[in-house]
Amino acid sequence: MAPHDGFYIDGDWRPPSRGDVLEVVNPATEQVVGTAPAGSAQDVDRAVRAASASAAAWANTEPTRRAEHLARIRDGLAARQEDLAHCVVAEMGSPLTFSRKVQVGLPVTVAASCVELLTGFEFEEKIGNSRVLHEPAGVVAAITPWNYPLHQIVAKVVPALAAGCPVVLKPAENTPLVAQLFAEIVHEAGLPPGVFNLVTGVGSVAGAALAAHPGVDLVSFTGSTAVGRAIGRVAGERLKRVALELGGKSATVVLSDADLERAVRAGVGSAFANAGQTCSACTRMLVPADVHDEAVELAVLASARYRPGDPTDPATRLGPLVSARQRERVRGYLAEGPRCGARLAVGGAEPPDGHDLGYYVRPTIFADVPPDSPIAQEEIFGPVLSVIPYRDEDEALAIANGTPYGLSGAVWSADEDRAVAFARRMQTGQVDINGGAFNPLAPFGGYKDSGVGRELGRHGLVEFLQTKSLQF
Repeated sequence: MAPHDGFYIDGDWRPPSRGDVLEVVNPATEQVVGTAPAGSAQDVDRAVRAASASAAAWANTEPTRRAEHLARIRDGLAARQEDLAHCVVAEMGSPLTFSRKVQVGLPVTVAASCVELLTGFEFEEKIGNSRVLHEPAGVVAAITPWNYPLHQIVAKVVPALAAGCPVVLKPAENTPLVAQLFAEIVHEAGLPPGVFNLVTGVGSVAGAALAAHPGVDLVSFTGSTAVGRAIGRVAGERLKRVALELGGKSATVVLSDADLERAVRAGVGSAFANAGQTCSACTRMLVPADVHDEAVELAVLASARYRPGDPTDPATRLGPLVSARQRERVRGYLAEGPRCGARLAVGGAEPPDGHDLGYYVRPTIFADVPPDSPIAQEEIFGPVLSVIPYRDEDEALAIANGTPYGLSGAVWSADEDRAVAFARRMQTGQVDINGGAFNPLAPFGGYKDSGVGRELGRHGLVEFLQTKSLQF
């Protein structure tokens, strides 16, 4: 890879204020595959000032003109899909086939949907004797995670630009290279200087400086609940807006009349996709007690499709975790499972056979998991599934809602109305019914400790707008 040794600020690549660098490590080989500059508070200030200087002109740019710029970004993403996919594989170990389809294919779809949405979006409406204006919220700080590095960039940056907001992007330190490729695409799209800016660096330095900067009007953050709380405190002191997409401990609820085999297979897929490094993964599976053992057997069979392997091999479904630190964290939970009363059905804390190199863990399924145990309550962020038996629907609902999180979920039943009735009582931001597909136009976000605000579709665009009413 040929990374940039500077930051993209005010329409060009600018040298950093100091020489600190981030080393990007391939999780499968443990080899350094690139570097990026580690930004300081001074670099962040330069980027925010550039964004602020461009804010008025970009806000006053006609939506149709903004849509033309975004269409070029969309086309640039589509043209460089292979480069982007291979970059994600190298930076975070996501398998190539998954990277092509989800890590890159989904952002292309999201960018296209934003262009289409902006083309017909009404920024003014008449309500009684008032004209209500929907105006840009101002300078946006976009702080993105490593697990879906390009998707989260596109899900924040493109709708913010569509709304008329200039952006300063700070990507996760594990995955700065795909952010640099995105900046190249933005540059080729010809946006005015200062409208998009990129500063790479560590969260405790560059991210903290960006969230606290007085020139930032809105912070859009995706990551851990702990960091989200810290950003919320800082933003609250300055009364700036936040959009926080945080952790999850979502449940697949298999009702008594469901197709058990189909539901279990889909539940395992949700828990193990992207090596379990998905905030909305359904990492708990709630099944009727009388079919619990059968469900566990089916889950173990389904897990055989997820053998740890080389992420550059198109046949691989399960790659490594992103870092040594993340691997040790997950292994800690794998060791904790049996101590908290759960039964290990497959997997475990030992390193996978044949993978002495790389940050791999065994795909793991626990059975008879106590609902209040750490592995059923805390976000593990690895390929770990907890199967939990329940007696009746009321208990299933109590278990499903009985964590601090509320990001996603799934319900399976032969009776769609029954599934929908159950889903309506779940305290979570989105629920898949009988394997319903992800919809990039539907709002994405959570309840409780899973955050505030929504991304994607019309709701994701509105997140970056503020309202003004004119009375006549």
